[in-house]
Amino acid sequence: MADQVVGDGTPTGCTSAAVVRAVRRGGVIRFACGPDPVTIVMQQTAEVLNTSERVVIDGGGLVTLSGGGKRRILRQDTCDETLIWTTDHCDDQATPRLVIKNITLRDGYASSSDLADGSGGAVSVRGGRLRIVNADFVDNRCTATGPDVGGAAVRVLDQSRDRPVVVRRSTFTGGVCSNGGALSSIGVSWRIVDSTFTDNRAIGRGANPAQAGTPGGGSGGAIYADGNTFHIRLMGSTIVGNSAKEGGGAVFFVSNDRTGTLSVDSSVLERNPSLGFENFPGIFFLGRGRPTFTDSVVR
Repeated sequence: MADQVVGDGTPTGCTSAAVVRAVRRGGVIRFACGPDPVTIVMQQTAEVLNTSERVVIDGGGLVTLSGGGKRRILRQDTCDETLIWTTDHCDDQATPRLVIKNITLRDGYASSSDLADGSGGAVSVRGGRLRIVNADFVDNRCTATGPDVGGAAVRVLDQSRDRPVVVRRSTFTGGVCSNGGALSSIGVSWRIVDSTFTDNRAIGRGANPAQAGTPGGGSGGAIYADGNTFHIRLMGSTIVGNSAKEGGGAVFFVSNDRTGTLSVDSSVLERNPSLGFENFPGIFFLGRGRPTFTDSVVR
């Protein structure tokens, strides 16, 4: 699949339409917008076609994609026939392999009572694979109430062969959603390395299942994860100053069949208030045994 270049060497050549076209074509996408930082305000959500084997969006450290506070920035869904349904096992499709790197995604917005449409303010991924490297997520939003919606920055459902989403050297700041002020997933594992989460908030009310008389939500100030067998590993990362109206100001982790594991290595988790409930500082955990903490500060 041929590489794509967005832009003609000037900021005016870097448009929303050009980004949308490049993402649909797939391959490695780079930007030629001039020598200075540039912000591209998306007028339409960029969508990955399921016929793409690999889509690498590389901002070169100079590009910001903005949802303008009106729309999601990027979407991949292997079970959406409008994006070309390529297999009858869409939830476990090996491709597309989506990589987001050296870029800022900000002011993404998704709002709906529908689980998919209301989650993933900046990025929504179902199926294939996802990797995030050296990316910054700033001030993204998703639906404010509801027990299952989540992921102001990133929402993931399903990954091929249950492999983890990898996040490296990335930051998540100022995200707000019912659950998962930064990340949210169902039945998905994460490997988060050398990354930082600050000032993200889960603002729903009533938890999950929703308490009587409430809309539900409010868990996972930074990270919300549930499902059955999945694993989260935090390594060399910082989660500070996030909050949840219900459970897990830093991390909400519920493995329904109690097979999932949470490990925290060489990381700092502090000042992440859980206003409703927690069983470790800033963490609500139901899984296999107890979380493991190695060379970490959790308070």
